[in-house]
Amino acid sequence: MLRSRSFTFKLFLRLLPVLALAAAFPWLLAYWLDRGWVVALLSALLLMALMWWALRRATAPVRSLLRALAGTTSSYRDGEYNFGVHWRGNDELAQLVRAHGELGEVLREQRQALVQRELLLDTMVQNTPVAMLLLGNGGDGVQRVTFSNTAARKLLHGGWKLEGKRLHELLESMPEELRNAIARGGDCLFAVREADGDEDDEQIYHLSRRSFHLNGRPHELLLLRLLTAELRRQEVQTWKKVIRVISHELNNSLAPIASLAHSGAELVRRGKTERLEDIFATVEERARHLEGFIRGYARFAKLPQPQLQTVVWKQFLHGLQQQIGFRMAEFPDELCSRIDPAQFSQALLNLLKNAHEASADNGAGDNAVEVRLAQLPHWLRIEVLDRGSGMNEAVLQNALMPFYSTKRNGTGLGLALTREIIEAHGGRIALQNRKDGGLCVAILLPHD
Repeated sequence: MLRSRSFTFKLFLRLLPVLALAAAFPWLLAYWLDRGWVVALLSALLLMALMWWALRRATAPVRSLLRALAGTTSSYRDGEYNFGVHWRGNDELAQLVRAHGELGEVLREQRQALVQRELLLDTMVQNTPVAMLLLGNGGDGVQRVTFSNTAARKLLHGGWKLEGKRLHELLESMPEELRNAIARGGDCLFAVREADGDEDDEQIYHLSRRSFHLNGRPHELLLLRLLTAELRRQEVQTWKKVIRVISHELNNSLAPIASLAHSGAELVRRGKTERLEDIFATVEERARHLEGFIRGYARFAKLPQPQLQTVVWKQFLHGLQQQIGFRMAEFPDELCSRIDPAQFSQALLNLLKNAHEASADNGAGDNAVEVRLAQLPHWLRIEVLDRGSGMNEAVLQNALMPFYSTKRNGTGLGLALTREIIEAHGGRIALQNRKDGGLCVAILLPHD
């Protein structure tokens, strides 16, 4: 209680002379009125001046402290934290000064942490292999480079500074493929071939762009990444996988054929020809299996562009029901789309065949497979549903990749071919486990 009253007590002592004069003022005024109003007026003015001087002197330390606090606050605003304010005593003003100092220390630590993060971010940006260009619109409406990292300067300007350059002037010296990629807008992949170079000299880039507002002005961030080495590694891995799959399938067919041919020759040598018919039938079956396997690869590698026709879905699906059974949910009879009937039949037959196999493996009947159609804004959704055991996360992520299969004799091309057909129609395909068991294969097709 004494600590909280100390400042008030000190101020009271400073103002005590003024209070004494104020108390004596009525008596002096009464005395001077008998002697003359001029003297009384002069006395009153003198007394007021003394009171003002005493008040100013009493509050001078407080005003000085407030000016110091205002100055340090301005320094904090400007990012300077090398100033401090001190106040003797342990009163309310001392508490204010201590709180002000603690605030300055917190701001100083936050500023240091922010500077460290900015240095770390700048180091990462400058050393990333991804070329970064930040573009801003100037007062003339022309896009200019406002920031570039080391990779961008090396790739686009021989290592020289890019800031302040006009984008259209910078692109004049760039390859035509890069100019076209930026002009098209959006994210894209493009290839740049060296002058007088062959296909091995081709460099593949990925362009990504994002728009945002910075300081109230529109900006665009371009990210240019060289993917040649990564894609070539992926290409080698894919070829290795293709060779493994083809070798496995060829061995599975050629080894029995060679063995049966040897057995047939031995039987002929012994004059026992009664089993030759079975041997030749088995050889034919394995040869036809191998022929179908190779035909499937050829079909996947040489998928032609879809020849679009207007197809009424009710009639189209009824035609598929003649080849493989499934239930069909109700939808409008006049619903139609522009698709390639042959390619889309192949895609849906692959999905329906997989659905029947999954349902059978799980003990469900043929009626477990269902096809649903739903019209969405600008899209047509087609669902193929089964009552199988579904897929785990690893299979869901890789099921649409070429040559990936969990079946013992699978080629890994069925779903991949289906995906190629759907994407060639401008659509998308997704796999999702059903809540009550089974798998849902959803196809989205553009629909006006």
